[in-house]
Formats: sequence, structure tokens, C-alpha cells
Amino acid sequence: MENIRAMRRKRQLLSGAESIEILNQATSGVLSLIGDEGYPYGVPISYVYYDGKLFFHSALAGHKIDAIRNNAKASFTVIAADDVKPKEFTTYFRSVICFGKVHIIEDGDEKMCTLRLLSERYSPNDEEGLNEEIRKSFSHMCMICFEIEHMTGKEAIELVRQKNLQRKENE
Repeated sequence: MENIRAMRRKRQLLSGAESIEILNQATSGVLSLIGDEGYPYGVPISYVYYDGKLFFHSALAGHKIDAIRNNAKASFTVIAADDVKPKEFTTYFRSVICFGKVHIIEDGDEKMCTLRLLSERYSPNDEEGLNEEIRKSFSHMCMICFEIEHMTGKEAIELVRQKNLQRKENE
């Protein structure tokens, strides 16, 4: 991506591996698109991360699909930790935000492959259930691919300090 804004608090930056770990562990995030009349449209959604991409399923029509067809630019945010510390006036957080482009998967084989990825994640070892769902719903569902162009993970400075302290104690 051109001219992507650098993260200001670099000490809080998570590594690429840590960010991917969060994407692999979390089960939902917010897909943000450009919606009707240019308004932001953020929708909570389940996903699977695979090979540098995110995959989602959807109905064939609706606000999300219209937004994707009108503008491929998107972001996706996952919050992995959100531990409010009232006495410290802060939150110990960990999160990842991805920027990229989304498109609707038109190829039937690719659609089936990504549906299987979602099924393996959310309904593992249920081939019979997946086959029934495919029989009932495959022609009525849409699969979406989010190609990640830039990803940033960030955590609270307090968590950075805790990790650094643990590292020193282990040395």
C-alpha cells in the first residue's frame, strides 16, 4: 500500500508473527467498508485467516455486498484483549488491524475451498454437517476474500513492560 501511515507508538508494535497468532486465535472482528453515500460501514463478522488472506461468508445481497461491489478498499479489526483497569485509567489491550482489498469469490471451486476452511475452523470434524449445509445453502451464499496489503498489531504499553520484565527475569 502506498503512503500507509506509520504507527506512532512503535514500542507497542506487535511482530507480524504475533499479529498472525491473534488472527488465528480470535473468532470475530469488524469488517469496515465504504457504505452508502460514502459513510463508513463496520460489520462484526466471523472469519478465517489463511495464507495471508481473510475469508468470510455472507448472504448474496445486502449492505455488505453492495459496499464491496462499489469499493474494494477495506479494513478489518480484531480485539484479542480488552482488560479494563479502572484504577489505572487504562485498558490492557491487544489488537490487530488489517488493510487491503476485498472481493467476492466467483469461482465455484475456490468458493468451496474457502467454505471448507471456515468449516474446519468453526465446525471441525463435522463432514456430514458441512455436506448438509453445502446441499442446503451453497447456491445462496457468498464467499468473500480480503487480501491483506498491510497489517499492524498493537498492545498496551503495560503489556510491553510486562513482557520485557519477564524476558529479563528469564535471562
